Amino acid sequence: MTIEEHLMEQAKRAADRSYSPYSHFHVGAALLTADGEVVQGCNVENISYGLTNCAERSALFAAISQGHAPGSFRVMAVYAPNVALISPCGACRQVLLELMDRGALVICQGSDLAATRTWTLEQLLPGAFDAF
Repeated sequence: MTIEEHLMEQAKRAADRSYSPYSHFHVGAALLTADGEVVQGCNVENISYGLTNCAERSALFAAISQGHAPGSFRVMAVYAPNVALISPCGACRQVLLELMDRGALVICQGSDLAATRTWTLEQLLPGAFDAF
């Protein structure tokens, strides 16, 4: 099994823990740290949708809170079973750009396994707001 396949399996497991009682839109993410650890995240909804946290940000924030260095993350897998293909929302794209390695890849998959897609951060957010 490749690291990408392993990460996607971990993202699928994370999606199973999604707290999405309002949208029923389950999303999981798995982030590879510089030391080879995998940190999972899932979306967590709130009845006030603006307070909801996406799976991608959950994984990144968890990794940083566990002591992993921002900017050192090279690969993230994102999975959502209820759509053919998932991609990070705009807010997540901005956070990914700031907290992941500049050469990082984001692998996305939904219910259509043939539609799996890998993006670079530049492809996800061209012309991004960037303070660095």
